[in-house]
Amino acid sequence: MCAFTFSSIFFFWNICRSPIAEAVFRKMATDAGVVDKWVIDSGATSDWNTGSSPDARGLACLRKHGIETSHRARQVTKDDFMSFDYILCMDESNLSDLKRKANSVKNHRAKIELLGSYDPQKQVIIKDPYYGSDEDFEKVYEQCMRCCKAFLEANS
Repeated sequence: MCAFTFSSIFFFWNICRSPIAEAVFRKMATDAGVVDKWVIDSGATSDWNTGSSPDARGLACLRKHGIETSHRARQVTKDDFMSFDYILCMDESNLSDLKRKANSVKNHRAKIELLGSYDPQKQVIIKDPYYGSDEDFEKVYEQCMRCCKAFLEANS
């Protein structure tokens, strides 16, 4: 159980994987009746897609599973490392970028780790589906479902 009555999670990337993870986690927390105990957000280290909606294929995948999102891409800020308990990312490159940024924030509190480290099927890396097909977005969704479920169970 979390030491906090209120916790926060931040999924890292921008328009493909993290909006899916964010929407999946929000729905799971809502369905479990604990969404009011969480601040849930997502973003990226770059500002490439700031203000953009998630990729249309990701939105279609979420809708297919009855999940909606109003996410808009934003860039990670130094404050995020102080205000979030967890920053979960999708691959080793994300992890390296985030740890480098976190090192510039004195006494940051966020625990930075791979979302895939919670995958009961041990698929630690969540591959970017951007250059892939609808099937690749479905794989990201399925992996996010497994990981978010395990994370929520471990932290509720």
